[in-house]
Amino acid sequence: MTPASSLDVIVNVEADAPDADTKLLHRAVVHTAESEGRAAGEVSVTLLPDEAIRSLNRRYLDRDRPTDVISFSLGDDDRLLGDVYIGLEQAQRQAGEAGIDLEEELVRLVVHGVLHLLGYDHPEGEGRLESPMFARQERLVRELVRA
Repeated sequence: MTPASSLDVIVNVEADAPDADTKLLHRAVVHTAESEGRAAGEVSVTLLPDEAIRSLNRRYLDRDRPTDVISFSLGDDDRLLGDVYIGLEQAQRQAGEAGIDLEEELVRLVVHGVLHLLGYDHPEGEGRLESPMFARQERLVRELVRA
């Protein structure tokens, strides 16, 4: 039996995503945090259209293009605090290219964003997909998608 979580999760959908399973995205945040021994804090997940995620990417990361996920840690040693922004249209494109359901790609991006909030990082470029963070991410995605 899993102990009760004191992790507050808010999932906002600001993009046109009528089929987004917000309960699954909520579960992805909780499962990822608990897998790392962090079951207290507050995390918000927001699904955004291309232009909104592009604006955040340009403003905070100096990259003028839509992206799939951006995380902002609000920093705290004891509690998981932060915001995860998902580019819904980019997630749709990536799911199509990979031949997977949008739900799975959204779970992957939420897990990825929460791992960043937890302090994980990965190299850019070639080593990215072989990094320990990506291995952890894919293990968590498999656990969530099978459930």
